[in-house]
Amino acid sequence: MKGSANPGLAVAIAALAADKRAVGYKYDAEEWVLARFEAFCRAEFPGLETVTKASAEAWITAARERGVRPATLQGLAAPVRELARWLGRRGTEAYVLPARMLPRPARYVPHIYTDRELADLFAQTDRCRYSSEAPFRHLVMPVLFRTVYACGLRSSEARLLRPGDVDVSAGVLQVRDAKGGKDRQVPVSGPLRERLGGYHARMAGQPGWEWFFPGSAGQPLALLNVYKNFRRFLWQARISHGGRGHGLPRPRSKTHVRGQQPADMVRRRRGRQRAAAGPAGLHGPFLDRRHRLLPEADRRVLSPDRRPRPARVRRHRAARHRRAAPWRLTSRSPCAASSPPTWPGSAAAHPARSPPTATRSSS
Repeated sequence: MKGSANPGLAVAIAALAADKRAVGYKYDAEEWVLARFEAFCRAEFPGLETVTKASAEAWITAARERGVRPATLQGLAAPVRELARWLGRRGTEAYVLPARMLPRPARYVPHIYTDRELADLFAQTDRCRYSSEAPFRHLVMPVLFRTVYACGLRSSEARLLRPGDVDVSAGVLQVRDAKGGKDRQVPVSGPLRERLGGYHARMAGQPGWEWFFPGSAGQPLALLNVYKNFRRFLWQARISHGGRGHGLPRPRSKTHVRGQQPADMVRRRRGRQRAAAGPAGLHGPFLDRRHRLLPEADRRVLSPDRRPRPARVRRHRAARHRRAAPWRLTSRSPCAASSPPTWPGSAAAHPARSPPTATRSSS
C-alpha cells in the first residue's frame, strides 16, 4: 500500500546516525536529509528497505526539478551515498551514487571587508531598534556581530554562548562543543571586553537569562534569525555582498581587501622561505627532502663551491619518458650535433689519449 511505514530504512538511518555520533560527529543535518529521503521512498517506492538505483536517481531528479543549486544537490546526495555504504558494509545490497555524476559546485570566495565597510556595518547594528517580538534584539545585535568579528567566532558558536562561558573579568570566552565536538578558549580585546561588561550588567537582572544572546521563548538565537539580521544590516550599510553569513572575514593588513594579497606580504613570505631553505632554495643543498637541516659535514660536501658538476652533461629530471636515459648531452657540447651521445664511464666517453708528439721548432 502506498504510503505505508518503512521500518527498514528508518531503522538503518537511526543506526547510522548513532554510529556517527559515537565517533564524534553531530550528524543532525545529515539525519534530517535522510529522514526526507525515507519519506520520499515511502511515498514513491513503498516497501523499499534499501537504497536502489531507481530510488536514488529519482531523489536526485526530484531535487533538480526544484531547481536547487549544485552545492545543495551535493548536500542531498552525500548522506544517501553514505547510507548505501553503511548498508553494504552490513551485508545489504545497496546502490551507491557515483561521486562524479553530479556537477561540482563553484568554489566559494569569501568577501574581505574593508575598514569602511566594517564601520558602516557596525553603525547599522547600533541603530537596531526595540522589537516587542524580540525584546533584547537592540541589545544583542551590536554585541553579537562585534564578538563574531573581533574573536573570529562562527555565528553558530556565538549564539550558543551561555552567561557562564563569558568571563568579563578575565576577558576570555569559553566556546563549548564547537566544530568536531571540541572546546576552546578565546581571548577578548580591551574595547570588546568593556562592551561585553556593559552588556552583561544590563542583562544580568533579566529573568530566565540562560543564553548570553537570548532569542525568543527562552531559546538561543536561531541561526536563520542571525542570518536575516545580517543581510538587513548589509543592505542598510549599502554593502553589496551575496555570500554567507557564517562569519566576518577581516583583512590581514590595511591593503589586504577583497581577497587580494599586497605585494609586500608576498615578497616577505617568499623571503622567509628562501632564508629558511638556504642558498640553493627550498630543496637544497642544506635541506633534505623533508626540509630538515643537514649536518655540518654533509653541508661541506654539498656546498656549491665544492660539489663537482659535469661541464657537458647534466642530469635530466623533467620528462618522465626520459627516465630510462638519465644522462643527456647539452647543446653547449661541441660534439652534440655531430657525434652520438656518450655515456659516462664508457670507453667512448674517455678515449685513450695518444702520447704527445715532439715537434721540432725551426730556429
